[in-house]
Amino acid sequence: MFKKKNKKNQPAKESETLPIEHKEETFDEEGQLSIDVYQDKNNIVIKSTIAGVDPDNIDISFHNDMLTIRGERQQDQTISEDDYFYKECYWGSFSRSIILPLEVQADKIKATIKNGILTIVLPKVHHIDGKKISVEDDN
Repeated sequence: MFKKKNKKNQPAKESETLPIEHKEETFDEEGQLSIDVYQDKNNIVIKSTIAGVDPDNIDISFHNDMLTIRGERQQDQTISEDDYFYKECYWGSFSRSIILPLEVQADKIKATIKNGILTIVLPKVHHIDGKKISVEDDN
């Protein structure tokens, strides 16, 4: 177990210890992908740092108003747990589902990866605002 040092370079209190063994247990669970979601005039855009993930290991699906991103980050070598000093990177399967705030054109959704950043562009559905209808005199 590693201990942080406080400002006076004294060992930290027991409550400030970093339980490495406990952290390792969480790696067996599915991770949650961090995302940014924003809009421009025509699109909803979702971005996520997804470095180290092969595009073939990413699955993006859309159903009704929910977009789901699933994937897996695979470690390229096996390292003994005893050889780790820190183990903070997430390796394994992850997912994230997002309920979209606006209607989008499902058939025009595009996803790209550049420099380890996944970008999903979802074109908005533009509804025509109401139209005023004039009444003609039929006499």
